[in-house]
Amino acid sequence: MKTVTEIARRFNISADTIRHYTKLGLLSPDRDKANGYRRYGRRDEERLRFLLSAKRLGFSLRDIRGILDMASSGDTACPLVRQLIDQRLTVIREEMKDAQTLLKRMESASRNWSQLPDRAPSGESICHLIETWDSTDFFDENTTNSSGIE
Repeated sequence: MKTVTEIARRFNISADTIRHYTKLGLLSPDRDKANGYRRYGRRDEERLRFLLSAKRLGFSLRDIRGILDMASSGDTACPLVRQLIDQRLTVIREEMKDAQTLLKRMESASRNWSQLPDRAPSGESICHLIETWDSTDFFDENTTNSSGIE
């Protein structure tokens, strides 16, 4: 049995992270009868290893709770895991597509602005670079995204 500090060091994460996972019920340490400290056993270490692996794969704590609950009830969580990761892949691909579009748009603006002078703001202008940049020069009407970037 290990203390929160010992298990945190073992997994190279903060003790506060361990406490957070415990508070959420993702870990269930025993209490030391002598001093009331939480003691993390082998089962907690295995769950923490699983939890950290799932986090590295992009699963949210809500997803992980669902997976753990399903497994605890005796059902295989693998179909849920496949569904969740496929959904996350779709979202990530769309975010990457949006980021690539934004990158190209920003590069275009930067190229266009590189030869333009700076101007002081006036009552009618805040920054002429943005105000005179014509996004329609770059915008592809076939490009749609979910982040509101146009």
